[in-house]
Amino acid sequence: MTICITITSTKGGVGKTTLTANLGALLADLGQKVLLIDADPQPTLSSYYRLASVAPHGLTELMVAASTETVISRTDLDRLDLVYSDDPDGKLRDWIRDAVDGRVRLKHILARFDGIYDFILIDTQGAVGPLQDAAVAAADLLLSPIPPEILSAREFVRGTVAMLERLKPMAYLGAPIGPLRGVIYRQDRTVDARRIVEELRSEAYLPSKGAITILDAVIPASVVYREAATYKQPVHRLERKSRNQSPTALDTMLSLVVELFPHLKLAELLPPNKA
Repeated sequence: MTICITITSTKGGVGKTTLTANLGALLADLGQKVLLIDADPQPTLSSYYRLASVAPHGLTELMVAASTETVISRTDLDRLDLVYSDDPDGKLRDWIRDAVDGRVRLKHILARFDGIYDFILIDTQGAVGPLQDAAVAAADLLLSPIPPEILSAREFVRGTVAMLERLKPMAYLGAPIGPLRGVIYRQDRTVDARRIVEELRSEAYLPSKGAITILDAVIPASVVYREAATYKQPVHRLERKSRNQSPTALDTMLSLVVELFPHLKLAELLPPNKA
């Protein structure tokens, strides 16, 4: 059974694309067949990794024509495919808004990939709108990176709770909104960051009535994530050893995978050269 995860936030610049790319690549290295979908008009995910082959079409064809045959590009990473973003002018957003089934259409189209991919990861834009709604409605699980900064934390609680509440009626159209997991992203060692994380863990759960859970896994502020994007490599491949005994990027990303997907047996799936 395919699991669809939408990486979402009502705030831009919080690390959605980096998280999507690295989580997808690690799952692929763990032996899972993964499809990345770039649902952001600014196509950063589309160029995050090198492509071994480029499909004739991208997200627009997938959504409008409901075509799954001509939209799959292959990255140069084994088991990691991509549907690229091809809507720089934002016309797809208007099409989704006006289509009768616009906001639930993607969920039903992606059902055709069931059994073909183990995971589908959808990257979204940092703005509320029809395209983000469609990506959220398609997901079995929502994942939101949260920088431990007071404005980002407040926007996460306010904007995310409002989004979940607004999209509840999707359940009547066969697209119930999945649970949301928040992951602390780019945490530094300051006292202020630790205080904000503590507040998020204690407060985010309550206003959402249990729909939001802050994960124990934390992704630290580290230059290695930017370096990995520059080299077009997954971060867990670039940094495997830690000089100061702190968790490596591989350790960090594995802890996230273990918490999100406890059904995966990592000891069996992890290749020897990644141990």
